[in-house]
Amino acid sequence: MADKIDLELREDTGGHRFEGVADGEVAGYVQYHRLDDAIVLMHTQVSDGFAGRGVGGALARAVLDHLRAEGTPARLYCPFLRGWVDKHPEYADLVVDA
Repeated sequence: MADKIDLELREDTGGHRFEGVADGEVAGYVQYHRLDDAIVLMHTQVSDGFAGRGVGGALARAVLDHLRAEGTPARLYCPFLRGWVDKHPEYADLVVDA
């Protein structure tokens, strides 16, 4: 599914997650754990009211673009994100083995 929604990405460091905000609400999030040499992306969740609107893909793209700008490699424990990167090989260089 193509990305259909514009998200503002924000990092909730206390909650260890990246949040995608749309229409003033958290539309979804990616839970993470930061390591010294990488970030582990654990789980992606889309809020019920935003299901079917492309939030998962938009959130994946926003998080990975943010990590690229930071220079932070990612370990993908989240099956959704692994599948998304498989479909978007331009992000494969960000991924390191778990």
